[in-house]
Amino acid sequence: MVCFGRFFVFLLSGCATAAIPPHASGATGPADYAVADLVFDEYRLDAHVPGLIYGIVQEGRLVHIGTQGVQDTASSRPVTADTLFRIASMTKAFTALTILKLRDDGKVRLDALASDYLPELRDWKYPTEDSPQIRVRDLLNHAAGFVTDDPWGDRQTPLPEAEFTRMLKDGVPFTTAPGTRFEYSNLGFALLGRIITNVSGQPFEATITRTLLQPLGMNASGFVADAAPPEKRALGYRWEDNAWKLEPTLGPGAFGAMGGLQTSANDYAKWVTFLLAAWPARDGADNGPVRRATVRELTEGSNFPRFRNRPARSGTAASRQAIAYGMGMIVAIDDDLGLTVSHSGGYPGYGSHVLLLPDRGVGIFAFANRTYAGPAIAVWDAAVALNQAGLLGTERPVPVSADLESAYRSVGAMYRAGSLTAGKDRLAMNFLLDHDADAWSKKLAEVKAAVGECETAAPIQAGGAHSGDFTWRCAHGRVKGSLTLSPTHPALIQDWQLAPVKP
Repeated sequence: MVCFGRFFVFLLSGCATAAIPPHASGATGPADYAVADLVFDEYRLDAHVPGLIYGIVQEGRLVHIGTQGVQDTASSRPVTADTLFRIASMTKAFTALTILKLRDDGKVRLDALASDYLPELRDWKYPTEDSPQIRVRDLLNHAAGFVTDDPWGDRQTPLPEAEFTRMLKDGVPFTTAPGTRFEYSNLGFALLGRIITNVSGQPFEATITRTLLQPLGMNASGFVADAAPPEKRALGYRWEDNAWKLEPTLGPGAFGAMGGLQTSANDYAKWVTFLLAAWPARDGADNGPVRRATVRELTEGSNFPRFRNRPARSGTAASRQAIAYGMGMIVAIDDDLGLTVSHSGGYPGYGSHVLLLPDRGVGIFAFANRTYAGPAIAVWDAAVALNQAGLLGTERPVPVSADLESAYRSVGAMYRAGSLTAGKDRLAMNFLLDHDADAWSKKLAEVKAAVGECETAAPIQAGGAHSGDFTWRCAHGRVKGSLTLSPTHPALIQDWQLAPVKP
């Protein structure tokens, strides 16, 4: 299941074997999304993709759908928002969140040994005498010590459960000791599927469906591709010898938890909307089907951070990202887009990608029906282009707490007075230990001499309930500052930084 750091874009030449209708866009938002339509249209042509769909979720709803090409070349039936695609390893987030829900219900412990739930693992031989045994958490983080198994894992999807049991009883080889590094493993998520089956008392497909798909109204989605009406399915193709060749449909089986889900854009948009609704952390109703705090755990990266180049061809020159694998999701900080959460899916006949911008409440996803199609580049290119066009909004501001607002008024009063006297009751015990009141009076006088009186009523930008940054416009320039409160009741000022802005 190609999902991490590999993006297959086959730039092969040749003629198509079936006519492709012109681009169609089912937009519900403004026409400005045409910049993204163009990105995906060029990607589809260059990558020899028969059919493709992409969607943009924003402000809690699906605001735009772009459809291109056909769902099968024989009938030239066009792709629609209800066309079903296999999404491959984008399934992993559904499996991971189901495990977390079972944890919430007291049925699974993440730091328990996997063998507590999988008795076939109890006699496994580990690679070294000091190897720790695999925990459930290691499987979620791809840190169980298994070798990367793309594309072997894809072809295991229909493996019968009995054969999987025999495989586990025989033991599997390790490529490294568990818990020592990240290495992407479809086998690991197949084991998570078996854990779901064992602890829930139902096949993992049924438990994931009951836990997530049904409550979210994803009624067209499922793990048995052929169960869907043929006219609703995007058939999978590979591009070979300058022609599209039909890939056989992989049926359900023991490895389905790592990549077997089939869904439509309309259904998947409900999933993206649900995930994004977990941000920001807040008071109020938490109606599920899984707690917001639990959803956010999907993005808690493992202890194996890495660097990568942004999977896109556009944006700023500085496109290196610090990334970590969470649980069925990759977390990265991007120069242009900020906090990003993403994952790809690669499969015989299909390719997919999802990119979430949690701090903006935006999600972009794409499905394609060509083997290992790799639309990640198109998704990220579209995100950068839309961001440059101002269509992705800005990061949601952190609310300014009453404590922070009160302390901010105090530092303004102290600046205007030129001494700490006006706010002495708001200072934490450490504040005067490094710089006493006289030193502070001297510092404030120096800043005033440089910039004059300032508009101290300008809003503070909160970084959290107890910290924030601000900029004051002054008579002869500007002042930048920051404020940090103590972790006490009441919250007092432990640090106040203030300096003129250099031209």
